[in-house]
Amino acid sequence: MKQNRLAAIDIGTNSIRSIIVETAESGKYKILDDEKVLVRLGEGLHQTGAISPAAWERAVEALSRQKKIIDGYQVTSIEAVATSAVRKAANGRELVAAIKEQTGLDIEVISGEEEAELAALSAQHNFELDGVRHLIFDIGGGSLELISALGAHAEEMLSLELGAVFLTENFLKSDPVQQAEHQKLRKHIRKTLKAAYSGERTGMQCLVGSGGTVTSIAAMVAAARREKFDSLHGYELLRSELVHLLAMLVRKSDKERRAIPGLNPERSDIIVAGVTAVDELMDFFQVNHLKVNERGIREGLILRGLRRRNLLPEKKRRSWRDSTLEFARSCHSDESHAQQVAKLSRQLFSALSKRYGWGDKELRLLEAAAIMHDVGYFISYSSHHKHSYHLIRHADLFGFTPRERELMANIARYHRKSMPKKKHDEYMRLSAADQLLVARLGGILRLCDGLDRRRNGVVQQFDCVLEKDVLRLTLGGEEDMSVELYGAKAKSDLLQDACRLKLVFEVLARQPAVAPPS
Repeated sequence: MKQNRLAAIDIGTNSIRSIIVETAESGKYKILDDEKVLVRLGEGLHQTGAISPAAWERAVEALSRQKKIIDGYQVTSIEAVATSAVRKAANGRELVAAIKEQTGLDIEVISGEEEAELAALSAQHNFELDGVRHLIFDIGGGSLELISALGAHAEEMLSLELGAVFLTENFLKSDPVQQAEHQKLRKHIRKTLKAAYSGERTGMQCLVGSGGTVTSIAAMVAAARREKFDSLHGYELLRSELVHLLAMLVRKSDKERRAIPGLNPERSDIIVAGVTAVDELMDFFQVNHLKVNERGIREGLILRGLRRRNLLPEKKRRSWRDSTLEFARSCHSDESHAQQVAKLSRQLFSALSKRYGWGDKELRLLEAAAIMHDVGYFISYSSHHKHSYHLIRHADLFGFTPRERELMANIARYHRKSMPKKKHDEYMRLSAADQLLVARLGGILRLCDGLDRRRNGVVQQFDCVLEKDVLRLTLGGEEDMSVELYGAKAKSDLLQDACRLKLVFEVLARQPAVAPPS
């Protein structure tokens, strides 16, 4: 058996998910296998109070297959839980016993509060939430779990019967959905939230959501934006986008919803109820910003399993800078060169930021791209700028959204060789505003990379002054800087073009060494 492999199984009302990971002594892990099976365990549960024979059979079949996959990976431990449907069903315990007998899996039936804790464990592991008042939620087929928190300190924890399957079966009978029944659904959700939540509703800065409904929302919004990402983990969207999405979904029949880009057709019948619940949640807490956690409860199970085995190191504050440095080091990047380029980039950014309305977010993208711009060497020197693009785009970087990863990858990609062109698909997929941002920030990085041409930190002083359409750049240091000056001039093309500036370079005269007194 593999000593560092762990599996987690989440038996939900709508689907069963399993994940297999390989862990390191540091507590980090990589995913080896991730499977999701739609079983609709909660189908008809509200009417009969029991799991139907058909759903029972689908669940046992899916778990038998998943257990064989887990055994194939030779894991040492399995964390398996059942949530709302099994918890509520009169025959839930019988199903757990049958699963044990037929698959050997020991299933723990957890409470709604424990579900919420697992969702929170995952959210806090993946997002920068220190000092931020926020709401973490996980919406499944049967229930909605909520945790309001300030940083790592939970304020209130709730489990409510507001899952997508439950709400659909109880309120949405027509196809397309009739306005009257949709309003009745909205009223029920509002009433339930108001009756259950006693804490302070104002001051929430963001919602962090997980579950199939949330990832479906992100996929549909991304498709509408014509964005293509390998992962929607960390995706961000506004309530206005959710409102427009819901209005479109309500108007369509189930057949029409099945054709919506980004929506899994198997979820088309319950998506209206799920999106309505999220919309009412955002309205109830007056939050405009939703962050997507693709991992949720099953990752919470992995983290809990690591903690139980003392494999999860003591929690320390994570930061985007640490994450980018760690990634660059894993690719054996030249850290001193990267830090020099990042330092020079910050100084040039400071001179231009006021004119272009840039702030901390843009500076973070530039600095991170500077730290990682040469990671492509890990694959090969030839076309390493293109390799850097692909490595950054697919990297698991803490604190960045999919859009931000795409921007950083493009910024790093243009630190050498050709400037952005229409034939560059990755660049052309960006919005016009993002293309301009990439060109300008990429221009800064490109020039500053030239300023460290010999990779020895020769440029010690870098003064940048913007005068109308002229940018004056003055270099200073103790050594000859002819190579660095040449490198900067050769790589100033993108910045000049994107910002429509004339660049003037000057070098401070080196001071003669003062002889020590005799």
